[in-house]
Amino acid sequence: MDEEFKNVPNKRKIINDPLYGFINFPSPLIYDLVDHPWFQRLRRIRQLGLTFYVYPAANHTRFQHALGAAHLMNTALEVISRKGYPIQENERDAAIAAILLHDIGHGPFSHALEHSIVQTIDHEKLSGLFMQELNRSFGYALDLSIQLFNDDYPKPFLHQLISSQLDMDRLDYLNRDSFFTGVTEGAVGYERIIKMLQVYDNQLVAERKGIYSIEKYLISRRLMYWQVYLHKTVIAAEQMLVKALSRARELAYNGTEVFATPALYGFLYPGPLSDRPLEDPGLLLDQFARLDDNDIFASIKAWADHPDRILSLLSANLLNRRLSAIRIQKTPWDLNQIEHLRTKAVKEFGFSMHEAEFLVYSDVITNNTYEEKDDQILFLDNSGQLIPLSEASDIINVSLLNRADRKYYLCYPKWLFAG
Repeated sequence: MDEEFKNVPNKRKIINDPLYGFINFPSPLIYDLVDHPWFQRLRRIRQLGLTFYVYPAANHTRFQHALGAAHLMNTALEVISRKGYPIQENERDAAIAAILLHDIGHGPFSHALEHSIVQTIDHEKLSGLFMQELNRSFGYALDLSIQLFNDDYPKPFLHQLISSQLDMDRLDYLNRDSFFTGVTEGAVGYERIIKMLQVYDNQLVAERKGIYSIEKYLISRRLMYWQVYLHKTVIAAEQMLVKALSRARELAYNGTEVFATPALYGFLYPGPLSDRPLEDPGLLLDQFARLDDNDIFASIKAWADHPDRILSLLSANLLNRRLSAIRIQKTPWDLNQIEHLRTKAVKEFGFSMHEAEFLVYSDVITNNTYEEKDDQILFLDNSGQLIPLSEASDIINVSLLNRADRKYYLCYPKWLFAG
């Protein structure tokens, strides 16, 4: 072996991705990050939570998505560099590392259990904490990556490639989720979009001739939300999981013994991880990094035989896909209707009113495809002028996409259907 490669055994590694074929990365640091146990945990975190209850092949992981986003970042930086905009080697490596780690704070079942396992802390905050700790363990090699992640670097286009309307995160997850669910409406022309990227005044823009690909991208994103991410059956399943975990925590706090894997135990029972998670960030990261989807399903399997009627009912039904009924409408549900269903559960099936709240519940779901106020897509025409999407597109109704589309759901056991 050449002396150059003795201490970097992963330097020549090639990864075979079902979307992009054989991919590799230009920096040994990236492969060292991929090999870290905290990143390897993402192999055990499904990208789409319980969506496989609707689309059986949707079992791809956060690990696959992060690698794909990093590959697209590398490709985009090469395109921008070839167009004459200088990108230093350390900036390239830092941007790839930042997008690689952007989801490292996701917990089991991702968005479904956000704020349910570690209460009051979202995955972005946890990702930041993980990156800071990784930075220390890697001899502060991630200083620039953290700056880019936090948009604290004087080349904002690098942050926009990580998080914006045209970031590499969205380009990968739309295509990957479309591929694994079989929902072809979500497939977008990522190669064309990346080739149309340009930098103007340090901001990420698109060439005007890329308008049709970006119009298709925005429409695909909107369709994927209602067909996949906010599919009503997926919502029903995920809310049952949330309610089961909530009931288990309530029982644990009241002194009832509830099974939990060692990784889940500290987040379920009273203690610093459950009550004061940020009091000891080191403990939080160490324990959270042990959690994955397997801990939740192992616990759900045990809870299916728990003596508590609510916990066992929710868990057994979730395991066997006996999901709650769900109805969706554009206006909030009448509180009297919700109360009627809960009262029925009390009178006819012997639940308490508090227990009925775990069976009958309502909430809102929101889809906002394009946030023009905070982060609009700009096009560069041949005259050097910047044109916003609202003026460049003849197809996209920007005011419609910019409006939050809210729908209200009502969930209840099917045996409570009142007609």
